[in-house]
Amino acid sequence: MPYSSSLTDREWVLIEPLLPKKKKTCPTKWSKRQILDGILYQLKNGCNWSDLPKDLPPYSTVFWHYKQWREQGVIENIRDVLHSQVRQQVKKKPNGQL
Repeated sequence: MPYSSSLTDREWVLIEPLLPKKKKTCPTKWSKRQILDGILYQLKNGCNWSDLPKDLPPYSTVFWHYKQWREQGVIENIRDVLHSQVRQQVKKKPNGQL
């Protein structure tokens, strides 16, 4: 896990099913996880898309997927699902303990 914004395996298991299924076309060079790591890196650090580290997918690929997923409501859905899961975890704890 090279960056603090990179997904852990546990986080990836939660998020992967929320991403759109890829249409059957030619294989891609970059995985959805690598692309999402690029998106999260940019969102966390606030850098220009073109300033993404070179070990992440090209910024044009990362930005294109970000735009597509944002327009399709994927980013918002991920936020809502994760928020709901955290709320349920808090409800399960006795006396509101964190």
